[in-house]
Amino acid sequence: MNYDPDEALKLENQLCFPLYAAARKVVGTYTPLLKPFGLTYTQYILFLVLWEKDGQTVSEICDKLMLDSGTVTPLLKKLEAKNYLRRERCENDERCVKVFLTEEGRMLKTEVSDIPKKVGGCVKLSKEQAKTLYDTLYTLLKD
Repeated sequence: MNYDPDEALKLENQLCFPLYAAARKVVGTYTPLLKPFGLTYTQYILFLVLWEKDGQTVSEICDKLMLDSGTVTPLLKKLEAKNYLRRERCENDERCVKVFLTEEGRMLKTEVSDIPKKVGGCVKLSKEQAKTLYDTLYTLLKD
């Protein structure tokens, strides 16, 4: 089979495009659900990480979210200004910062607890299709 640059450059032949468009569609589904809480999708997933385990370092949060500290730090500052969390320097290493939820940050978990169910109802995949897609996407994300 010969390589055809014209075929290779068609949008319909790009794996990246449906991944990009699907991600935008799913994230867009969250937007109206998060708006009443004054949250962006990225802030929401940051909360998911902290609700799972409070007191993580910024580095741990960055690793779990697959984001760099230049992206995460401004999010933390905004959420700290809203009194959802607090940042503390580690005692043994001044460069290390741990992030802790405040009472308001912990209470927010209850307020948004129905969002995964609402979003799940908008994604038209069977449980099996969703599981296959999930596994495939994480395979792509592996180093």
